[in-house]
Amino acid sequence: MTPYFLVKALWTFSCVSLVVLVLLHSPKGDGLGGLGGQAQLFTSSKSAEKTLNQTTWVLVTMFIALTTVLSAGWVK
Repeated sequence: MTPYFLVKALWTFSCVSLVVLVLLHSPKGDGLGGLGGQAQLFTSSKSAEKTLNQTTWVLVTMFIALTTVLSAGWVK
């Protein structure tokens, strides 16, 4: 497994996960998170929203960093 393949796999994972997390966010209603009852997994809706926000920011940072690394050609 080459470093380029590993970085590309992490980039793809962050991209797909970011799309899923953005769809789970609820702007004013339940959003898609209400379909499967994911909000019930947490102790409160405030805790669920906080966890979603933190995870989304981590994935956004990871996605931007990996995009920069891949586009600059720093990994071969």
